[in-house]
Amino acid sequence: MTDAAETPGGEDYLTTLAGVVADVDSAARRIAAAQIEELRALAAAGRLAEAQTAQRNARVQVHDMALRSIAAEVGGVIRVTDRTVQRRIGEARTLVEGFPATVAAWEQGRIVRGHAIAIVETGTSLPAEMWAEFEQIAISRCEKDTPNRVRGELEILAHRMHPRSFAERHEEAAATRCVRLVPGRDGMSDLIATLPTVIAEGIHDRLTQQARAIIDTRDERVAARGPAEVAFGKASPHSEHDSDSSSEGNDPAAIVATDRRSTDQVRADVFADLLLAGTPALDDTRDTTAGPLGAIRARVQVLVPAATLTGEDDGPCDLTGRSPIDPATARTLAGGTGMWERLFHDPTTGVTVATDSYRVPSGMRRFLQARDQHCRFPGCRVAAIRCEVDHTHDHALGGRTELTNLAHLCQRHHSMKQFTAWRVRQLKGGVLEWTSPLGRTYREDAPTPAVAFTPAAPPSPPPAPAEPAPF
Repeated sequence: MTDAAETPGGEDYLTTLAGVVADVDSAARRIAAAQIEELRALAAAGRLAEAQTAQRNARVQVHDMALRSIAAEVGGVIRVTDRTVQRRIGEARTLVEGFPATVAAWEQGRIVRGHAIAIVETGTSLPAEMWAEFEQIAISRCEKDTPNRVRGELEILAHRMHPRSFAERHEEAAATRCVRLVPGRDGMSDLIATLPTVIAEGIHDRLTQQARAIIDTRDERVAARGPAEVAFGKASPHSEHDSDSSSEGNDPAAIVATDRRSTDQVRADVFADLLLAGTPALDDTRDTTAGPLGAIRARVQVLVPAATLTGEDDGPCDLTGRSPIDPATARTLAGGTGMWERLFHDPTTGVTVATDSYRVPSGMRRFLQARDQHCRFPGCRVAAIRCEVDHTHDHALGGRTELTNLAHLCQRHHSMKQFTAWRVRQLKGGVLEWTSPLGRTYREDAPTPAVAFTPAAPPSPPPAPAEPAPF
């Protein structure tokens, strides 16, 4: 048995520790109370949107517009995008209205937020009429352990309680398959595909087999070319071309000899090669303008500073609407594309600044893409190439097709401008001033220009003439 004198610092240490623990516990309770208060407020926002449209016997589309408008109003106050707020409103309604006993247990301190999330995520796989029965059992189990330990048990409980077969539920779940892009750090991102397990396993297995084949045959391929060919970078005309962006040069023999990629790296490279250059096995498109699926090429919008393009600077470039990318990739994209154009804005002879037609000319559209870079609704980062050019003052109501009346809006926010009480006007310099239904205003300044000019340094004075040396 250890007494207080044997602990670090004695009784003073225990007193201080007890105070720290009490402060943490008190803060955790206040945070939980605030989180629950926010949940109830968000759920109320969702009910308000539903009530607003129910009074008009409105269609689903109108209800969605009302919800978008409310989400944007809330998002403007808490500095969160309206998409995120709308998702959180849905989650809040599910928890507050569908699992009230869970919220009460959280509020009483019997469980924590992690438990509540685990209960909702596992319980919503059941029919709504079974949620009350499920959460009563789930709460009692959550009170005995941490969220990460109890989650597996809750998943098994939900499977056992479910009235439908696993095969039926899998067929329904397969309809939710999707691909998501999550921007990461240092010019990297995670591409996440939610697929049926057997398909996902098959994809991973094929990538693994191809990666191992590339790695296991390195020595054989080097030997087949011979040391002289490898030393001088000569490749047989019948040799295969191994793609490795990390190797110097493009000669196949040199690439094979210097290939030191790991299995994970090769697997990722093969995955990218197949998706970007491969032709889909299933191609049932009939669009004559886009062509078959195999002819569709990926599009990205990249902002490359001139100094980076010329190699004078190695700073990051901007993948508009996403995250920074490395300068080497940006230079490769700029040099290899057939659509590369330099943009000049000359008030007298350069970019078209206005037209009498509704259609936006290509030159004006390119200038607007360079100016806006992304959707101009507050907080939205959808790249301009995936947006629509909107007349700030409606063309049908007399708005002109000119640079001072045009801006990029994504489909979501273009619809909000048309069908909700959100209003916008364009100020000088491409600044948009948005007004919410509650009268709050948000200024959306034009992004930092892609081109900037600075005064040249004055020339250095000529050196003074040298005095003649004495004889």
